[in-house]
Amino acid sequence: MNHFNASRQPVPAPRAAAAPGSASAPGSAEARKLAEDLMDAMSALLGLIERETELVRAGRLREALAFESKKQELSRRYVGAVSQLKANQTQLAKSAPELLSTLHRHHDAFRAMLQVNLTVLATAHAVSESVIRGVNAEIQKRNVPNTYTATGRRAAPGPRHITPLSVSRSL
Repeated sequence: MNHFNASRQPVPAPRAAAAPGSASAPGSAEARKLAEDLMDAMSALLGLIERETELVRAGRLREALAFESKKQELSRRYVGAVSQLKANQTQLAKSAPELLSTLHRHHDAFRAMLQVNLTVLATAHAVSESVIRGVNAEIQKRNVPNTYTATGRRAAPGPRHITPLSVSRSL
């Protein structure tokens, strides 16, 4: 479910156009195009990230990993749109302040959804790491001889008793 698209409203018309004769200042049409490019990039990326979040929460990591290349492509598109907008921010603030404030609001919603995704991914990472550490501890426990020192304490295993654990990162 894409909360970002549901909250997307039509971009309001700017109050003032760019100063006549200024070739570098984007006019109303150019400002709208920059805003639409950014909104489209954010919407596409957010839709993909929300789907990835759902899959990770459901434990379907293999399916979530399939989105990696598409996510990289959409991220590049998003960064390009943000760069274009930043390069023209001063002119946009003068010619279309409502458009810029609308973009800021949408970007805040976008950031909040990204934070949810990052939290889910961090949780999945922590759980995976915990499972691997637990498996490793059990393997090491089985390989260590059960001996005690002269003081009655359990002997620490030597390097020859530790068995390395090999983990494949590919699913």
